[in-house]
Amino acid sequence: MYKRMTSGEVLDAVVEGINTRDLESLMTFYEADACFASQPGQLAKSPKSVRESLRNFIDLKGKLDLIVKSGLRASDLALVIAEWSFSVTGPDGKPVSMAAKSAGPASAG
Repeated sequence: MYKRMTSGEVLDAVVEGINTRDLESLMTFYEADACFASQPGQLAKSPKSVRESLRNFIDLKGKLDLIVKSGLRASDLALVIAEWSFSVTGPDGKPVSMAAKSAGPASAG
């Protein structure tokens, strides 16, 4: 049976999918016309390019942490504001970390 997820549950599942490198579970969260911002100024606009962007991201074998800071709900959509960090070992063996704040739409279950 299909369980409708809250935006927080969706984000938790995305974090788990990235951290366990489960590309197939990640793809279930993207509709056919969804986009994925892999880097500033780069936008994947098709299921194939979204899959490729996610594959490149999870192939880094890092650890993603995400904290939902707030959300605004309207009908069945929510704008979710979050802070995230991603830690990985660089090619030189040294730790590399990146962090940012994000805002994006999610289905409001």
